[in-house]
Amino acid sequence: MNRELLHNSESKKLIIFLDCGDTIIDEGTEIRDEEGTVIQGNVISGADLMVKTLAERGYRLAIVADGSAQSFKNLLTLNGLYDYFETLIYSEQIKADKPSRRMFKAAIGAMDLTEQDCSRIIMVGNNLSRDIKGANQLGITSVHLNWTSRYPKTSSDSSEQPDYTIGEPLELLELAERLNDQLLKNREGVT
Repeated sequence: MNRELLHNSESKKLIIFLDCGDTIIDEGTEIRDEEGTVIQGNVISGADLMVKTLAERGYRLAIVADGSAQSFKNLLTLNGLYDYFETLIYSEQIKADKPSRRMFKAAIGAMDLTEQDCSRIIMVGNNLSRDIKGANQLGITSVHLNWTSRYPKTSSDSSEQPDYTIGEPLELLELAERLNDQLLKNREGVT
């Protein structure tokens, strides 16, 4: 599926930002070259189907990830996922790491959105102190993908408390549909 097809599909109100490492790609499978660039890695079970299904259902998707552009281009291209994203924002480009507001604002701007759209964006990530805290700072709905033991599973303070927690990537499909339906009902004035 290419980006033109994505824009022609049924549009959803909900917009989805995704981290990459340990959210789509299993960091434990990454292989790096001598410069530290990731050249290979495997998707988490179900993550590729999650990305493809969300895109096919009309959700606008963005990568918001810490690391180098080439590493993520390699990983997403090798796993057939690169073209499913409307924009890809990396800390290397922005010169800041999550939870910096700059990372999230760059994705918002790249998608021709404004900060008023934050209430219809969700950020899905594995790291409470980066993904969840960063999303919470801007009023973006935070979704913690709690499947790996590489990162803490409990919040150190209220700024890292996720709005939702899922245990595996495919659980995002039902959650996204539910949140999108809520946004549509709120727009229509139905509670």
